[in-house]
Amino acid sequence: MNYLKENQDGNLPIEKIRSTLLNNTNQIQVLDLGAGSKKVPNPSREIRKITQYSTSSTKFCLVYQYFCNLTSSQTVIELGTCMGISTRYLAEVTKGRLFTFEGSPEILNAARFQPFPQQVQAILGPIESNLEPLLSQLEAVDFALIDANHTYSGTITYFNWLLPKFKKESICILGDIHWSSEMEAVWEEIKSHPKVKLSLDFYECGILFFDYPGEKTHRILSL
Repeated sequence: MNYLKENQDGNLPIEKIRSTLLNNTNQIQVLDLGAGSKKVPNPSREIRKITQYSTSSTKFCLVYQYFCNLTSSQTVIELGTCMGISTRYLAEVTKGRLFTFEGSPEILNAARFQPFPQQVQAILGPIESNLEPLLSQLEAVDFALIDANHTYSGTITYFNWLLPKFKKESICILGDIHWSSEMEAVWEEIKSHPKVKLSLDFYECGILFFDYPGEKTHRILSL
């Protein structure tokens, strides 16, 4: 992908924020509302370890940014703020509003040690309580990144809530599609949905398109 080659160092100001977080040894209490973390399962975690193990790499932040930029990006939704690195990458190409959802108060507080860009609205609390009320106020969703909960039930619920708001031109990304048997199962189900016309499996994430000129297609790709 030329976009990755052209931007291989990422966004330097954002990567500086990542570096600061990777050097932050402060411990915070994490409220897990989904499957939790395999690497740092304890509720008390160092910010640097959350950043190391639960934040998308520069490469995949650029992937999310690239596909978001293929849409009109007037309404962008991110489920799973974590340390806000992918949030900041998406904000760079969001032309309207970016709504990012985080369940853990102390994680969101750490992510906002530097203010988010003005187009970002962070929503704190369970996605199960907050997503539907927001969607009821929106005409459409141009781009969505589902990178939270990491259970079958949570992921399929979020996708089904978002689906009526997707346009043909919308793009949806699922993070960690091979993270567990539950995530593999939900990826298989979602990519088989009749409204999904093209799906791309990059192993770490899956890309869903709702408009494609050919027959329904699934591709496994590497970066």
